[in-house]
Amino acid sequence: MFRVCSLNLNGIRSATSKGVEVWAAALSPDCMCVQELKAQQADMAGKFEQLAGMQGYFQYAQKKGYSGVGVYSKHEPSDVLIGYGQEEFDNEGRYVELRFDTPHRKLSVISSYFPSGTSGDERQQAKYRFLDSVYPYLQALKADREFILCGDINIAHQEIDLKNWKGNRKNSGFLPEERAWMTKLLDSGVVDVYRRLQPEATDACYTWWSNRGQAYANNVGWRIDYHLATPATAALARTEAIYKGEKFSDHAPLTIDYEFTL
Repeated sequence: MFRVCSLNLNGIRSATSKGVEVWAAALSPDCMCVQELKAQQADMAGKFEQLAGMQGYFQYAQKKGYSGVGVYSKHEPSDVLIGYGQEEFDNEGRYVELRFDTPHRKLSVISSYFPSGTSGDERQQAKYRFLDSVYPYLQALKADREFILCGDINIAHQEIDLKNWKGNRKNSGFLPEERAWMTKLLDSGVVDVYRRLQPEATDACYTWWSNRGQAYANNVGWRIDYHLATPATAALARTEAIYKGEKFSDHAPLTIDYEFTL
């Protein structure tokens, strides 16, 4: 099995203080995609370049304490792409792609952190610009190679993907335009791997909970963390797990096992 985990850390220093490295060592993924490092290279040096025996590859945001993504891997990649060629969002630290090319497979494992529009219209418009720019990139990638994109997508696609869907129809993360973008991506052949394995899961599918009120205690959550994969790779997905045993972040780790090896 090829085990891939995705987790929005909400700060790598915070998550490691809560035991995420011990948990990751026990999980023993082949690749662990992380988002919201909230750290710069100087903060990572000598502390977080490796995690649970895995080597990390990162893109940092120019703004301190903001965004940042990485992929930790047991395996040495054949190539590493930092960013996807859009300066506005590469400066925000939103995309790292590890390529593992063998005679049998051309595979990319991607960690991405899609923008949130919850802070206001300016950021919502930035989110739409990101969606508009990353879509053709992923289409071109899909035409060339297999990929698994893991990340905090900040979109709940369907009504079953969040507890209070009726009250959130006009809120960022569940807007018609965002959901339509996700539908377009999936109609193009990219697969929502969790939904392939769990097509009807509701309360068990959530990966993020607001820090307001008792959202986590009452499981008032959203499913906004995904594995998005090309069809042939998605077809090899066998088991999925959303880990809620310990709380490292306001997100839960999403792990999927794929039936192949590098």
